[in-house]
Formats: sequence, structure tokens, C-alpha cells
Amino acid sequence: MMAVSNGNATTHATEEKFIIKHEGETYDIARFLKFHPGGRNSVSPYKGLSITKKFHDINHSAAATYLMREYRLHGMSQNSAVEDLELVDWSKPMLSQVGKLGPCYEEWVSSPVDRRLRLFYSDIAENMSMTPWYLIPIVWIPVCIFFIYRGWLMNQQAINDGVGLLWAVCSFLTGIIMWSILEYSLHRWVFHMQPPATSPFLIMFHFLMHGLHHKVPFDDRRLLFPPIPAAIIAAILYSMYAIIFPSWMVSFTAGGTVLGYTVYDLLHYYLHYGSPKDGSYLYYMKRYHNQHHFTHHESAFGISSTFWDKIFGTEIVLRKLSRALKW
Repeated sequence: MMAVSNGNATTHATEEKFIIKHEGETYDIARFLKFHPGGRNSVSPYKGLSITKKFHDINHSAAATYLMREYRLHGMSQNSAVEDLELVDWSKPMLSQVGKLGPCYEEWVSSPVDRRLRLFYSDIAENMSMTPWYLIPIVWIPVCIFFIYRGWLMNQQAINDGVGLLWAVCSFLTGIIMWSILEYSLHRWVFHMQPPATSPFLIMFHFLMHGLHHKVPFDDRRLLFPPIPAAIIAAILYSMYAIIFPSWMVSFTAGGTVLGYTVYDLLHYYLHYGSPKDGSYLYYMKRYHNQHHFTHHESAFGISSTFWDKIFGTEIVLRKLSRALKW
């Protein structure tokens, strides 16, 4: 018998209640404090108080307003799924449902909830679709080492003579740059494509690739790309490298790309769950990525850096803050 997870289950342990009031309703946002884009310290003074004036002064996004419904204690029941206009059933696997959303999909997938999501009916497929963070270095660091070793074997004589070492390093750096370009391109033009409302297949593809991350951004099981589909993409990319680059360059370049991907995936995880210090690079990137999730869905595509956002005109400017944020 298939074990279906509870769609309303939270993605993290229950904490002490943190009650706030907003427009006559009562909310417990204890689960959300760690993920609040403005930091825990910007909300903490309002425990037990009304946040309505502050909420409107800051001009929260539609996504933030939608997410608030997840924490309401009175009035609408979460189990009713009214906030999803009864379009989906959270007690059932989601992938088979999203293709039927049609023209409602784009707005629905951009409206985040704080829940765990099940994708497949099959337990095997479901388990393969979930990726703990430590699996990324376990799988991909050995692959990176393999490519470097393979490149060294193929060019051993040239490297030993000192002629090929510089070119090996340059090839490896080329691979890192290639990943940087891929990171931006995939995120902007593949993960954030707008699937036709008339194509259930493309809607399901979009949801599987990236849409689910925007729908359930706090589900840590859905944050990283599973190794098996990533390996398929890597194989296709390696075949392209074999056509584009000379044979002596392919393995080193592939190794650089794998390292770039590994750093990106772990960095992405940290931007969601880490607590970087004020003034650090990761602090800036965490604020930047939070804006992408909750306000600027069609901008701020860079995860590792803002370089390509600047080049292609999709960079956002973060407002200056009077105090540091603490997550």
C-alpha cells in the first residue's frame, strides 16, 4: 500500500509558539521565523502584537501575503486547502495533478506554502526524488576527481614535461566558467520558462524541474537536484564537450564543470538554511535569493553570483537596511 505523506506537515520541528496578529486574525509563525527574508530579529519585537501596520509599510509581496495563510490559527482551516482554490489535493501525489491546472498553474506555483510535498505514487520513485545535502558531495566530488585523473592520464607526458600543466589548469577553469553560464541559463530559460497552459506535459516538466521548489521552498528534501537526472544531464553535457573541445581538454573541463555544480548546489542549500554573517558575501546572496523567491520571480537568477544578472540586465538592487538581519 502506498504511504502518502500529509500535505500539511511542516518541514521542520515544531517550535515554541510565536503568536502575532494581522488584520483581525491570529497566526503562529514559529515555523517561519528561521526562513523569514527579513530575519528573525525583524519580527521578534512583535510577538503577541499586531503586525498589520508594519506589514503594509514594508509593502509585502503577494507571495508573502499568500504564505501567511499557512500559519493562521483561526478561521480558515489549512485542511480545507481553500488557499489553493481547491485545485489540488495535498494528501495525494502532486505531479499527476499539476498538469490539469492549465491557465491556473503559473499563479498557483508562484504562491508558496509551508508544507511537505509528495511527487509520485511509487515509493521507489518518491525516495529517488528526494536528495539530502550530503549526497551531493558524496556523489559528485569523486566524479570530479575521476575526470581530473582521466585528464592527467591522457596528457601525462605533456604535464610531466611542464608543457601541459598550464593548459590543464586553464581547461579546468574553463569548466568552472561553463558551469557559471549554465547555472544562469538553466535557471532563467529552462527552470523559469512559462509552460503553455494547453500542455500538461510541459507543465509537469516545469514543476518537476523547478516549480516545486517555488511552491514548497521550505521542504529541504526538494531543494537539491537528485543525482540520477543530474547524471543524465551531465552525460549529455559531456557529449557536447567532446564535440566542442579538443580531446585533451574534455576531461579537465568536465571536472571543472562538476566542481562548479557541486559548489552551486551546496551554496543554494546554505542560502536557504544557513545563517551567514552580516557583511559577508553569503549574507548578500541570501538576501538576493530571498528576493527572487518572494518578490522578483523573473529576476535575480544568479545563485552563486550576480555576474550574469548584471550582464543580461536581470540584477535587482537590494535596499539598504538600518540593521543586520539574523536568521
